[in-house]
Amino acid sequence: MSDNDFPADSGAAFGHVPVMLDRCYELLAPALTARSADGAGAFLIDATLGAGGHTEHFLASLPELTVIGLDRDTNALDIARKRLARFGTRFVGVHTRYDGLADALDGLGCSATSSVDAVLFDLGVSSMQLDQAERGFAYSIDAPLDMRMNAQDELTAADILNTYSAAELSRVLSRFGEERFARRIAAEIVRRRATEPFTRSGQLVELLYATIPAATRRTGGHPAKRTFQALRIAVNAELESLAAAIPAAMAALRPGGRVAVMAYQSLEDKIVKAQFTAATASRSPIDLPVELPGDAPEFTLITRGAERANDAEIEINPRSAPVRLRAVERVADRRRA
Repeated sequence: MSDNDFPADSGAAFGHVPVMLDRCYELLAPALTARSADGAGAFLIDATLGAGGHTEHFLASLPELTVIGLDRDTNALDIARKRLARFGTRFVGVHTRYDGLADALDGLGCSATSSVDAVLFDLGVSSMQLDQAERGFAYSIDAPLDMRMNAQDELTAADILNTYSAAELSRVLSRFGEERFARRIAAEIVRRRATEPFTRSGQLVELLYATIPAATRRTGGHPAKRTFQALRIAVNAELESLAAAIPAAMAALRPGGRVAVMAYQSLEDKIVKAQFTAATASRSPIDLPVELPGDAPEFTLITRGAERANDAEIEINPRSAPVRLRAVERVADRRRA
């Protein structure tokens, strides 16, 4: 099969089934078709391109739409470019983290404000990255302790384990993994690395089995889950990047534009929820009977709370189980607010 012969929505062929695909399209399509039913003149930013499954669906469904796909992972970007080659210039891939959204637009000759119609975020590690053992994201397979989403970055999980102090390690595990035994794990890491540096995920998994109490292991899921999450988030500066990316995405929207975000763990979702709540709140004093000019909310919520994948989707794609989907629409031109 040539690069131009991939069937539409061929997610399974790329080891990744897009999460809540139909719902994401349903939420963003009104913004993308506001001027033309075929998406002519509309721009979607897929801020977490991955293997390109969501982008493929949007491009196939709206024959005049243009999608700008962002990804820090050069391997994912290469795969997506091959998958989406048949769409020609309607797809533009950019190597950057999602907090580089404004710079990416500038580099393409677009304004970083009021220039796109929709932005989609599908956060966290992708199925494709989990399934590539050599990347070190999965605790179920012994592999190098890497965890970099961008292979050009310098910091690896092994660097953190072998150089951070016990206090720093404990902070990382507690803050990014919500690990209740963070101090105990950090102390054991420091003790063991004095005689043998950490290079493989199997070493870390063995330490966690030995360190986390048996009663907790029996009821709290895999003992490595929280530590691996914490290391991945720290290596890739995921929360700092997300906190900067959400306001950049909202600023990039035209009036009527929409942002949809899928988060898979509570730390991400808290950032998204807080920023969306602030953006949809009036700035008028709560005791005033009328809205002050310029104080009306610039965005409105288009999801009620966080939406979840339904049972049918979870059965087909178990990795969709923890997803939380939130979306907002820009209702006022920021420049006039």
